[in-house]
Amino acid sequence: MATMVFPRIVASIDKLNGHTPDMGDAPTMKRQAILSNLREMSKTTSITRLFLARHAETSAPDRFHGAESDIGLSEWGREQAGRLGERLSREPAIALYSSAMLRARTTAEAVGHRCGLEPRIEPGLHERKIGPLSGVSREEGWATYAESRAKWLAGDLDFTHEGGESFAQIRRRVVPILESLAKKHDGGTFIVVAHGVVIRVALISLLDHLDHRDFDSIAIDFASLNELVHDGERWSAVRLNEVVAPSEAKPVA
Repeated sequence: MATMVFPRIVASIDKLNGHTPDMGDAPTMKRQAILSNLREMSKTTSITRLFLARHAETSAPDRFHGAESDIGLSEWGREQAGRLGERLSREPAIALYSSAMLRARTTAEAVGHRCGLEPRIEPGLHERKIGPLSGVSREEGWATYAESRAKWLAGDLDFTHEGGESFAQIRRRVVPILESLAKKHDGGTFIVVAHGVVIRVALISLLDHLDHRDFDSIAIDFASLNELVHDGERWSAVRLNEVVAPSEAKPVA
C-alpha cells in the first residue's frame, strides 16, 4: 500500500477532499515540499516529530492478539524489525518508547540497536484488551470484532464486547501518554512502537481531519510508520502507513 500524506501545515500542497493525493503521484516532489515547509516553520516554531510504528509481524498473524496475548515475532517479523530500524536510523530521533508487550519490545530493540537508542517501556501503550477474542482465529473471531468496529464507525465509542476494551477507553489510556511524551521532547524527534488498534485510535484522536468514521479506512500494516508533527497547537500527519518491508500476511486488526 502506498504511503498516504496529510501535510495540513503545508499550505502550498492543495488538498483533495481534505486529503492530498497519494504519494505515488509524485513522491519526491511532495516530500521535498513538505520538508522545505517544515524547515521554514522550524525557524519560528518549535516542531516536534513523532514516528508512531506498529510492531513487526507476529508468529501467528492470522489470529487476534490483544493485551492478553504476549506473542513474539515470526522469522520475517524479526527481519522486518531490523529493516524498520534501518529506515528510522536516518531520522534524528532522541528517544525511543515501546509497549511492554513482547512483539513491540522485540521490534523496539531492533530499532534501538540501529538508532543507538535504548527503548523505554510505556506499559500503557499495550494493545486493546480483547478478552475471549485473544488467540482466536480470524474466521472464528471476526463477527465479534466486526460488531465493535461497526458500532465505533456509527459513533458509539463506548461499545465493546464482553471482556473487551472500547474505543473511548483506549483513547483515555493512550492519548495522554503520547501528549506527555510530546511535551517531554518538545522540538525534538521521538519514536513510539505500539499496536494496530492503539495506533488507529491515536491517529483519529490526534489528527483534526480524522474522526471515528475513518476507523475502517486507516491501514496499519506490520512494521509500518506514521510520521506526525506538532507545531505547538495541533498535530498534522506527514505520512501514514509507510510500509518498510511488506508482509504476505495481513494483520487481523
